[in-house]
Amino acid sequence: MTGLQLFWFIIVGVLFSGFFFLEGFDYGVGMSAITIAKDKREVEQAIGSIGPVWDLNEVWLLTAGGAMFASFPYWYASLFSGFYLILFLILVGLIFRGVTFEFRHHSHTETGKMLWTKVLGVASFAIPFLFGLMFTSMIQGVPMDAKGNVTATFTTYVNFLSVVGGVAVMLLAWLHGLNYLALKTEGALRERAAKIANILYFVLYAGEVVFAVLLAIFTDFFEKHFIGTLVLLALIVILTLVAHLSVRAGKEMSAFLASGLTFIALVALIFQGIFPRVMIGTNPAHSILIKNASSTGYTLKTMTIITLVILPFVLIYMGWTYFIFRKRIKK
Repeated sequence: MTGLQLFWFIIVGVLFSGFFFLEGFDYGVGMSAITIAKDKREVEQAIGSIGPVWDLNEVWLLTAGGAMFASFPYWYASLFSGFYLILFLILVGLIFRGVTFEFRHHSHTETGKMLWTKVLGVASFAIPFLFGLMFTSMIQGVPMDAKGNVTATFTTYVNFLSVVGGVAVMLLAWLHGLNYLALKTEGALRERAAKIANILYFVLYAGEVVFAVLLAIFTDFFEKHFIGTLVLLALIVILTLVAHLSVRAGKEMSAFLASGLTFIALVALIFQGIFPRVMIGTNPAHSILIKNASSTGYTLKTMTIITLVILPFVLIYMGWTYFIFRKRIKK
């Protein structure tokens, strides 16, 4: 394995981390719009808090997919063909969720606005669940041949660990969104978001224990990377505790950052667990390794140069956008 191959493996992980950190609270706000908002003005307040940034956050997913395609085409081909149905459902959810912002705005009746609000909420619940389902079924190992062709059945995708993983990611996104609402809104919605988050964290504690036990049973993470897996699981629990205590203390920025960092720790857990593989086969001989899945050294070098030149401008633009829309949203 070369340094550039390792570098781009880390970059793909960083891009997925950025996606879940930023887009995660967008999904959580969408869930909250149909669960904790009491009237249409609170719905508008919740959606208004992500209106200027949701599409900016979603770019991280496109970039992660594009980086995977360019740097690890063998990984991309195997993952996207093997998990085609789940990714297709995610794409449908992203499309419906994306158009709701525009369709709600142009709806001339309250019934129409309510309909598209429900579509936004359902899609916001479904997308993180499906992402969790995909990643936690992938890390268990999938049946594939020496060429990377996945021949999966229903239980490959939907099993005890993958369902728990899907619910965990969905719950993390909801809590991240509640913390964001507490940070970005005023009035009753802000207070209610903190109250609901305080309750949901107790559910998350139980979920994390179950997830850790199932991870030990159904994956080889502890066998291959015992210390790293243990440290990252402990970090997830610690960050969850910090976020919960921050919610109770009214420290909204700390709660938001801690819930976002929990997502990053989860992505780090998955990527260190599969290392040095990118796809785990039920037959270990058929697993796809980083060193065999990447593009040529020249391609990786060219991508690195372009990334280092463009990335600072992208980050400055994103930071400026959040600075401009930093004020709280009133009802």
